[in-house]
Amino acid sequence: MGTALIYDEEMTKYKLLWVDPACKIEVPERLSVSYEALVRTGLSDRCVAVPPREASDAEILLVHSEEYLEGVKKTPHMTLEDLKEFTLQYGDVYFHPNIYHCAKLAAGSALQLVDSVMTGTVRNGMALVRPPGHHSMRSAASGFCVFNNVAIAARYAKQKHGAKRVLIVDWDIHHGQGVQYCFEDDPSVLYFSWHRYEHQKFWPNLRESDYDSVGKGSGAGFNINVPWNKVGMENSDYLSAFCHVLLPVAYEFCPDLVLVCAGFDSAIGDPEGEMCATPDIFAHLTHLLMNLAGGKLCAVLEGGYNLTSLAQSVCQTVQTLLGDPLPRLANLGSPCESALESLQCVRSVLRRYWPILKHAADPPTTDVGSRRIKLAKAEGEKAETAEEERSREEKVWPEPAERLRPPVCSASALPDDAACPDGLKRLTSSKDLGPLLGRRIKTEVAGDADGVATFLRLYTLIEKMRTNEIGNGVALVPDVAAAVKCVVQDLGSDLVNRVLVVCVGKEELNYATADGKMLVVQISGEDKEEQKGKYYIPMCLKKGCGDTVGFIQAVLGLLLPLGYEYDPGLVLLSRMPGSGVGDCMWQQLIGLLKGFAKGHTLVLMQTNDEACMGPTASVLLGHPAPPLQELLTPLPDDGDALERMRERLQADWKMLQTAVSSGNGETAKS
Repeated sequence: MGTALIYDEEMTKYKLLWVDPACKIEVPERLSVSYEALVRTGLSDRCVAVPPREASDAEILLVHSEEYLEGVKKTPHMTLEDLKEFTLQYGDVYFHPNIYHCAKLAAGSALQLVDSVMTGTVRNGMALVRPPGHHSMRSAASGFCVFNNVAIAARYAKQKHGAKRVLIVDWDIHHGQGVQYCFEDDPSVLYFSWHRYEHQKFWPNLRESDYDSVGKGSGAGFNINVPWNKVGMENSDYLSAFCHVLLPVAYEFCPDLVLVCAGFDSAIGDPEGEMCATPDIFAHLTHLLMNLAGGKLCAVLEGGYNLTSLAQSVCQTVQTLLGDPLPRLANLGSPCESALESLQCVRSVLRRYWPILKHAADPPTTDVGSRRIKLAKAEGEKAETAEEERSREEKVWPEPAERLRPPVCSASALPDDAACPDGLKRLTSSKDLGPLLGRRIKTEVAGDADGVATFLRLYTLIEKMRTNEIGNGVALVPDVAAAVKCVVQDLGSDLVNRVLVVCVGKEELNYATADGKMLVVQISGEDKEEQKGKYYIPMCLKKGCGDTVGFIQAVLGLLLPLGYEYDPGLVLLSRMPGSGVGDCMWQQLIGLLKGFAKGHTLVLMQTNDEACMGPTASVLLGHPAPPLQELLTPLPDDGDALERMRERLQADWKMLQTAVSSGNGETAKS
């Protein structure tokens, strides 16, 4: 189906015509360098070029007032002095004789993208537009924004394409107050924004940008603000907000379409954001959203004022939309205390609206209002030196590593009589793997010639994944437990640096290691809360793996943070006989795990589980997992057990933290 890319050089043809320190960073080069980077890397050639168009008056009026639209319509005919005067009635924005035309193109490009995705012409896409849109309000321009591109797109998707639920994810570093105001009483649109806030000291300096503004009336709970109250947030802080706030709610919401306010001023080096998240984090944020809504994702450019990190971040986003393997995120540490406080506050205020978060901890014991006043006063009294200013501007970061696509996306190691799904490369030969491995295989499948052949193909598959000749794969084996045992004994030696083993279903696992070469996570219906060390983690679901809501809670809140912190070189996913996990949940699990180890995921299933080969192959080949549909209220026992596990593990695994420590090593209980 492909990935759409929308760009028009026409949107670079306006600029600031007078001196305004607040607006000087919004320059035409923001758009041109982003597109040139896509051309230079060959990414634009791999996309489906979709022509832009101007939004009509009726489409703009889905969000904006007629009076405001008529005022903007007059700007092409204004003198310079008239433009200055017109601009003065709004905040931190400027007008130009060509900006009305560009603003119509920007909004229309977002609509073209929605049309392409919702009709199935493409799977997903990105619109490189200017001016941005998320600050623009019903009757006011704001923050470089004229028309609210994404808000218009959301209403358009509902009106024209019948979308019942739309998720808007705003990772720009400024709060998109225009989007919030547009949908704050609308339960059909879930709006998530993280933003630099600093206890209301940072623009747009609104009280309603704080965590406790959750929406109004029937829209209460459908507005999520994650305020960053200090600068310098890193990759681990961003991932924690996704894993512990956004994704659980998004899966419960079950959107028909995902719209991203893709502002890259939240990347390192940006003079507005002053954050430290590297451009490759946007590859992972994009990936984590791609299994929602059946893969229907539209990213629309917002901010981004460091031309280097902006172009790199755009490339990372588009490359992920195209389905390329993700870069590894090394050395993820603990979220900072300020981030944890924000996450704790957000989760605590949302738990009354979203059952999947109902076990969230209480707000921090320190009165947040008092802390806000004290910190704001302290920061106000602190004078920044010229040296500090220079150090912010001179941040350096490594160029994102090249993301190499393997020659073969997916392969299979199957018995001779098993059908191979379309698209998978069937391995039919195997190399000499040496006498030691041969003896081990023969011991595990003694007397079974077909079994020996399948195991040999399995090891060929692993070797080709290790050398990046093959991206991922699936194997049908006569005995999954024996295969896992056999494989991990060798992988734990010297074939792969670190292996994440995820076992779904009941099976006694005796191969956990203490040296960190292997992290074993088991999800089952058996109560195995006793731990066999840091690197064996059993997750028990009272109703078993068929309990979709309990399963997705465990995956999002525990497995994903563990995987990100562990940073494996290979993911080994095994589906035990009679696991009970449904096909949709199984596909979601595979899709999410492909974010680790540069996509090198090996799935092991038993030969009598051949009916699941089609759904498994589909996700391995890059097709989005189907939505989980409506999630039921989670079982109290499951929530309690998972939170107890979080409490127990977070001393060793910092990415599991969702709350600040009370000072005695514990977090506040709900």
